[in-house]
Amino acid sequence: MQIKQISVFLENREGRLADVCELLGENNINIRALTIAETEAFGVLRTVVDKPNEAVRLITQKGFTANLTDVVAIEVDDRPGGLAAVLRSFVDADINVEYMYGFIEKSADKALMVFRFDDPKKAIELLKSHDFVVVSNSDIQSL
Repeated sequence: MQIKQISVFLENREGRLADVCELLGENNINIRALTIAETEAFGVLRTVVDKPNEAVRLITQKGFTANLTDVVAIEVDDRPGGLAAVLRSFVDADINVEYMYGFIEKSADKALMVFRFDDPKKAIELLKSHDFVVVSNSDIQSL
C-alpha cells in the first residue's frame, strides 16, 4: 500500500513556497507532511496532501513543474529508538531508503514517517511481516 506524494520544483526565491501553499489552501487542500530539499537556485518541495490528484492538477495549471510519486508511510512508535528499530529492519533485509521525512499525527502516540525505497514492494512486505502499520491514502484523507 503506497500513498501519493507531490514533488514540486521551485525556484529558490522569495514567495514561491507561499504561492504553492496558498494555492492549496484556497482550494481546501490540506497539507499533511512537507519537506524541502534545496540547492542555491532550486528547491524540491515534497508534500503529502489529502487530495493529491487535485493538488498536482492545480499546481501544474499555475505553471509549476510537479509530479506524483508513490511513497510508503508507516506508523512508528513515538519513543526513543522507535525509528531506529524500523531502520534496522530495512538494513537487515537489504532495503535501501532513498529519502524519508516525518510528520505528526494529532491524536496518537505514533509518529508517521514517509519513505521512498528502491524496492517499495519488498519494503511493504517486510513492514507487514514486522507488524508495522502501513498508512493508506484513505488514512491520510482522514487525518
